[in-house]
Amino acid sequence: MPLTDREQAVLQEIREWENKLYTYEPNDFERSYEKYLEQSLALLPQEVQQQLFSLLDSWLFHLHALIQGSHLQVDAKERILTAGRIFHPDIQSLEDMNALQIDQLQYIAKQQIARHRMYSLAQGGAAGTGGAIMIGSDIPAMTVINLRSVQLIAMTYGVEVNTPFEMMSSFKVFHAATLPLRLQGRAWEDLMEDLDRHEDLYFYEGKEDLTDGTWLEQPIKQLLKAVAIIMLRKKSIQGMPLISMAIGAGSNYQLTRRVTDFAHKYYQFRYLANKGEKY
Repeated sequence: MPLTDREQAVLQEIREWENKLYTYEPNDFERSYEKYLEQSLALLPQEVQQQLFSLLDSWLFHLHALIQGSHLQVDAKERILTAGRIFHPDIQSLEDMNALQIDQLQYIAKQQIARHRMYSLAQGGAAGTGGAIMIGSDIPAMTVINLRSVQLIAMTYGVEVNTPFEMMSSFKVFHAATLPLRLQGRAWEDLMEDLDRHEDLYFYEGKEDLTDGTWLEQPIKQLLKAVAIIMLRKKSIQGMPLISMAIGAGSNYQLTRRVTDFAHKYYQFRYLANKGEKY
């Protein structure tokens, strides 16, 4: 089925965004940071590195599955279907969401995106107060918020993320979105190759080990943010540590913005591809 003019316009936006990923050039600071991180990891024995990344993968997979099976996610799924029925009363399942027009799906997806960006903003502001519990829970909370946002964007575009392929795909989208910008182009290519290789889109056959030294850059940035918050939390304005709160809120918001933008582009592309555009 040929794409409408509006769908062609959205596809063109995705292509332009995709091209920026492929042509991104890291600056000198990013190259130096990457080299320093590689040298630091090289100090650890290979066996220790493998165990570390295996634990990270296992933790993320279990967290991903836990979120998907939670009552909150079930309720969110029903809210998505209810929003879809505003435009198409016959919608009964996520697959039926594909009957909606691209602008209608974007409207619903952007509601999910805005909500989770606000969650991140609030979480960052709370962590910025400098409380030990809030700082300690920041990385797990941000992981939950961003994994959940990817899953809800997928469901908005008619993708049920409880099958092996879709569960792995949504996890890989989260992983790709949290990589440094210089590596996101290759991660996007890998996602496109997965779509080419899997015809039935049910079973997943591919690499399941995702985390490595390059992915650690984002958690390290979160730790550096925590250090900055601790150092600045005593600089208060009218009794509130506004500087550290702004650092926490701004950092978390930008991370969720990156994740949701990447996920939205991926599932928009999947929707358009299903309507006739080749992968």
